Amino acid sequence: MKPDPQDHVLLALWAADCAAHVLEAFEARCPQDDRPRKAIEAARAWAHGDLSMAEARAAAFASHAAAREASNPTAIAAARAAGHAAATAHVVTHAPHAARYALTAASDADAEREWQRGQLPERLWAFAFR
Repeated sequence: MKPDPQDHVLLALWAADCAAHVLEAFEARCPQDDRPRKAIEAARAWAHGDLSMAEARAAAFASHAAAREASNPTAIAAARAAGHAAATAHVVTHAPHAARYALTAASDADAEREWQRGQLPERLWAFAFR
């Protein structure tokens, strides 16, 4: 299944929400590093037509760099979730990766998955949760 352009936008916003839901796991350990937060903002800005794909992609790379510099596994996963959220602007298949990394960063993966499902139309579950 390849999502249409409107679904691509929905998935980018959902990926950003998934990453934002666990962002505290990164920020609590790396409070001076705003690259994951900026990646989430970039994903949302791209979805709203306020940022180019190239700019969102640059924010994704920056968030992944923050993940490489972090030492705590939970913080790394949260930064990766944010990076994949921003990268969804480039390729929609990054959205499920954002969700999976958010599961890793969450304190309760089952509750997190349930929350994720509640944020996305059921028709997109097959794409998002493969």
